[in-house]
Amino acid sequence: MADGNPRGGAPGTAGRGDLTVGVVVARTGRLASLGDPLDFALERLGPRLAAAGPAGRRIRVAGRDSRSTAEGARQAVAELIRDEGAVLVLTLAGTEVLPAVADACEAAGTPCVSSTFPWQVYYYGRGGDDGRPFARTFHFCWGLDDIAGTFADLWELAGGPGRTVGCLWNDGPQGAWSRHERHGFAPAARARGHRLVDPPAYAEPAAAFDGHLTAFREAGADIVTSAATARDLGRFRELAARAGLTPRLITCSRWLAYPPTTSGTYGPPAQTGVGTLVYWSPAHPYRSSLDGTTAAELAEAYEQRTGRQCPQPLGLAHALFEVAAHALRTADDPEDPEAVAAALRRTDLETMAGRLDWTSGPVPNVAEVALAGGQWQPGERHGLELAVVTPGRVEGLRPTADLLPATAGALAR
Repeated sequence: MADGNPRGGAPGTAGRGDLTVGVVVARTGRLASLGDPLDFALERLGPRLAAAGPAGRRIRVAGRDSRSTAEGARQAVAELIRDEGAVLVLTLAGTEVLPAVADACEAAGTPCVSSTFPWQVYYYGRGGDDGRPFARTFHFCWGLDDIAGTFADLWELAGGPGRTVGCLWNDGPQGAWSRHERHGFAPAARARGHRLVDPPAYAEPAAAFDGHLTAFREAGADIVTSAATARDLGRFRELAARAGLTPRLITCSRWLAYPPTTSGTYGPPAQTGVGTLVYWSPAHPYRSSLDGTTAAELAEAYEQRTGRQCPQPLGLAHALFEVAAHALRTADDPEDPEAVAAALRRTDLETMAGRLDWTSGPVPNVAEVALAGGQWQPGERHGLELAVVTPGRVEGLRPTADLLPATAGALAR
């Protein structure tokens, strides 16, 4: 990697005494849109990190493409450690890719920090045990219970307490973890007094939802919740409208937390009127620990540079580099993996993603990210914009709009 080109990664270019931070980023494949904010943060912060090292040492960044696959992720980690000498690895996103990066780093003994993956899935899905925590892998994110609490706020705002909620869950990891009776979404939602109607899971991509539509109608479900892809949610909304099923509100996580990229196969974007989690937005009262940049300023810089609507992962991607710089500056020996891991364990830092505190996480090596509730509504700069309608646990965040009635019928052809 040439020093001025953080997107690169040619071996043998680190200067004497440089500390290399490796970044596994999806530049190709189905997750490329989620890799874009991480690449933007990498390019933007690379020069600033150079001067942010301990005792005058440079921090250098090197990126590798995961190709949106677990195999590609493992290869990227191996190259970053072997060819670039990475002392710390960063990554975000990908149901299969992120755990592959973390597991590869754990096996290699190289510290890793990751984000944008519910912490229960990250921790327990990788075989985490509170009695034997991971040695070198660290994570920051919200939990499935936090999503349930955020969605419950939206459901109650739409129709009051004690809603009957139809669950549109797939037969993959998203659906399995959503209904997990100990660590999932379902027990937290039921604890708020809501009844969940959960028909058999559907396979992606879905062509029909007859069983779900029948079950929701028979149960009187007036709210629908999901973790569907935009394509599948759009299909469901079209079929529901044809069948005369018009929920008060649809809430959806996963891909529906990101801006629409196309108008969709079945009419307007599937996000239209959907409630979702808001973990970062231009309205959040967050600043970078590196240079004081605000959330609003970062979002504007992204849109000016790329011409695209700012996605939520941008704030977390930025925070990854803040955490990396902090850990290397505060480690007793930034070249010793255990010293870097120890620095991460004691990190409590205000970042572009809010306060990240690994000293009091829900489980070892995990810091929580606060959630607010949002809804995709018609915008001024973009066709749909994510409005904040409930502040949730985000201190100092003010709602930017009221919750609007569902517009499911508008998606029918």
